[in-house]
Amino acid sequence: MFGESRLEAPIASVSPHSAATATGLVRFCLLAFLVVSTSGCASHYDRVWIVREEYHAGRLDLARDAVEKQLKHHKRDADVFLLDKAMIELASGRPKEAEKILRSVRDRFDNFEQKEIGEFTASMLTDDNAQPYAGEDYEKVLIRAMLALSNLMSDGNDANAYALQIVDKQQQIIQKVTEKQKKTIDLARSKQKAGEPEFVPAELAYKQVALGPYIRAMLAEESPLTLDQAAKARVQVASFDPGFRDANADLQRAQYEAPVGAGRGVLYVFALVGRGPIKQEKEEVATQVSLLIADRIVNAFSNRAIPPTLAPVKVPQVINFPSVSEGVAVHVDGKRVGSTATIVDVGSMAARQQQAHYPEIIAKAVARRVVKKGLIYAVEEAGKVDQGSLLSLGAMAAGVAWEATENADTRCWALLPDTIQVLRIELPVGEHEVHLLPLGRNGHELASNARKKVEIVDGRNTYLMGTLPTTQFVGQLLTSGGHD
Repeated sequence: MFGESRLEAPIASVSPHSAATATGLVRFCLLAFLVVSTSGCASHYDRVWIVREEYHAGRLDLARDAVEKQLKHHKRDADVFLLDKAMIELASGRPKEAEKILRSVRDRFDNFEQKEIGEFTASMLTDDNAQPYAGEDYEKVLIRAMLALSNLMSDGNDANAYALQIVDKQQQIIQKVTEKQKKTIDLARSKQKAGEPEFVPAELAYKQVALGPYIRAMLAEESPLTLDQAAKARVQVASFDPGFRDANADLQRAQYEAPVGAGRGVLYVFALVGRGPIKQEKEEVATQVSLLIADRIVNAFSNRAIPPTLAPVKVPQVINFPSVSEGVAVHVDGKRVGSTATIVDVGSMAARQQQAHYPEIIAKAVARRVVKKGLIYAVEEAGKVDQGSLLSLGAMAAGVAWEATENADTRCWALLPDTIQVLRIELPVGEHEVHLLPLGRNGHELASNARKKVEIVDGRNTYLMGTLPTTQFVGQLLTSGGHD
């Protein structure tokens, strides 16, 4: 997203004084067109489609090959493809490799936030695709979530630290977005026309993710010395997500009961269910709110005014896909013991956050169009170019070409699930066979060969995780924990 701190020095406010300068501007505009056009017309949506298809079909080797191809040819977008590669590695039974990749992307995204984004000026001359991908807010939080799960499915030594990072990162983002909204929301609402979409307050769009305290609680329940921490974390879960099915039962147990009976241990089943959100390009008409924001951006670049009428602009739109599986039924030793419940709704999270920023997304596209046109007008004004002259026609052609290359930024973490779900089960000590069956939309169990033997240790947690993008699990069922 854009912010006032990211705006560089004006690019169209310096008045040229010669026809030679005008000619140079034409050349500059044409160069900008060539830079964008030679990068290829395919959107990220197009590039990542085959990756999603192979991954969701369970052809993980082919999905990995497709990602590697994109990494080779689109180095500027490496981080967004690396996020997808991490999901492939995790589903393939390599959680340590997934954790390594996720940690590296997390650190680069964090570094990106800490410095002035000079590329923002370049994006005003091309489009948002000119900037290195810095991640959406929900992706930055979910990187921590997937780090926690990946670590949990290996040695678990850093799972608690990653779980804390989920909450901390979300709090940072909420604070940042709230402060940013305060600068424009009152004015925008005073000028808003009837029927236009309202700003979505940050506190509603950026609901805390309950997975962080959930993981902290389950880890704390393994030790009698940290049961008070477990109870506090269960309170957080219920506070962050009152709709979580098991929140009250977990809280009741944490406050008034022993975590687990003697001669028993706990199995936690995590399921990555459904096909996560993706972005597609669409055309959107500017609203009064977005025009107000666009005017503020344009003023930092140019003395040009926002025209009274504008053609629709290209913006990204979050697309969610209906899940063909509602969750996972869990059978232990041939008996059904329960079903998973959603603890993170990724699709809703992405949609809410985009809605909160949608006026700004449109505004930035509007501002970019005005700045581009302003540069073309500056060419003619600077050189006192006669209408119909070669230079005038060149400027017009450059402007048309320039605008035609504008594309919405559809980059996103394409292999996220639609939901992250979990089920807690107490079991007697010893070996058990766990059978995971997808639940169709009607709640009926679907056929599945997803079986795994797990070892339950007295008073300890054991973890099992599977990936269910459609009606069949892909890759491997991962297990860990249960160690003395």
